Amino acid sequence: MGRVYADIELANPTNADLKPIDVKALVDTRAMTICIPEHIVVQLQLREIERREVTTADEKSHVVPYVGPIQIRFQNRTCFTGALVIGDSVLMGAVPMEDMDLVVSPAGNSITVNPKSPNIPSAVVK
Repeated sequence: MGRVYADIELANPTNADLKPIDVKALVDTRAMTICIPEHIVVQLQLREIERREVTTADEKSHVVPYVGPIQIRFQNRTCFTGALVIGDSVLMGAVPMEDMDLVVSPAGNSITVNPKSPNIPSAVVK
């Protein structure tokens, strides 16, 4: 399977006057959360909540800002979360994918809503 990308929309749910930003995000189910570059933080006027230590794929440790809240939209799905500020592009990890009930489609190198629950997200809570 090659790289998987998704067209998503990012917004600041605390400021309705700001327009959302459409981005192409790299999907990585081995990553936990969403990572965004600094210019998106500035555009959406996201507030730093705290700093977090992260380990990148090269096994290096970094302390980065954790900002939010941020709203993520994909097709008929949405979620609210915090974001790590690192890198120069958007990376979407497993937590927002699970929250929106999205699945990776290896054949199309894309993501889609869960075909078992196409109209509303489902979740396992037991």
